[in-house]
Amino acid sequence: MNFAFTEEQDELRASVRRFLEEKSPIATVRRSMELLDEINEPLWTQAAEQLGLCGLAIPESYGGLGYGTVELGIVLEEFGRTLACLPFFSSVVLGATAILLFGDEDMKRAVLPGIASGERRFAVGLFEAASGFDTSHPSTVAEQKDGSFRVSGEKAYVIDGATATDLVILANTGDGLRFFLVPSSAVGVTRDPVLSLDQTRHLATIRLEAVEAEAIGTGEDTREKIATLLDVANAMLSCEMVGGAQRCLDMAVEYAKTRIQFGRPIGSFQAIKHKCADMLVEVESAKSAAYYAAWAGASDPEELRIASPLAKAFCGDAYFTAASENIQIHGGIGFTWEHDAHLYFKRAKSSQLMFGDSAHYREVIAQRIGL
Repeated sequence: MNFAFTEEQDELRASVRRFLEEKSPIATVRRSMELLDEINEPLWTQAAEQLGLCGLAIPESYGGLGYGTVELGIVLEEFGRTLACLPFFSSVVLGATAILLFGDEDMKRAVLPGIASGERRFAVGLFEAASGFDTSHPSTVAEQKDGSFRVSGEKAYVIDGATATDLVILANTGDGLRFFLVPSSAVGVTRDPVLSLDQTRHLATIRLEAVEAEAIGTGEDTREKIATLLDVANAMLSCEMVGGAQRCLDMAVEYAKTRIQFGRPIGSFQAIKHKCADMLVEVESAKSAAYYAAWAGASDPEELRIASPLAKAFCGDAYFTAASENIQIHGGIGFTWEHDAHLYFKRAKSSQLMFGDSAHYREVIAQRIGL
């Protein structure tokens, strides 16, 4: 079994890296952070149309390129490396995966080409403030009347919810859980941007008041499919975290080489050497976990049930460690808002907590292996 990247995958990584370094440097990221209810449209259009990134993991029969989670993970790793402020994770990972898992053939053909082209941007409303990241008993309800559904409730922590063109909302029908497709411009929908710890990833609160919605799929096996959706999301989030952790390591090493103190680079001091060495071990170990989860997503759904929560728990801790040590190595300047290390530290913490913290996913692993 060979887990090495192919030449084509390496070229994909190189192309995405060149694109993001040229079009989304950190100065662009800082400007995009302020756009709470809009996105960088030119950058999004280029990513979707010129590189075809939005359709990368969507089957060719639905307008995509037909690749899998390994290639998608490579792209997410590069996005994490640059903190690019684009609705890629929300639409291409969460949105497209939700439609592929829950939608029938007609819905897939109607919706997925729009996601693949970048014309439609999806946000998924899974969670609620009162229940955190528990999706088992949502208070959002869907009532059926005269053959149509009306959805009412409030969803929290919706990634890119304020800028999405379409919403996928989890609701309780009384007979069980079901997903519903709601145009973000529909009457009764209110979207409020939320100022969160990590300003490079935009969150929103979505309120729905008797909004007419289209049911997605039949509603069968919803709980099992939600678990699969989160497994895919966590595998891809782990790849994104690996990209950020590697960038933190690179920043720390570069600073250790150039910062002179007492007449010599601080990287020559044993304490700094140990910090950098420990960071390297954490980052390389995190890569192994994330890459294996991405492989499992494409090749072994049963293995994904273990590999994904393992990667989420380990990569979340590794990223936070790398981001923290990067600040320590930079010293006082690393704590300032003007320094980029601050951005990675906040992204690391928010990603570590997203969908549940590391302790939660260790518990998930224990349950799934029968401990």
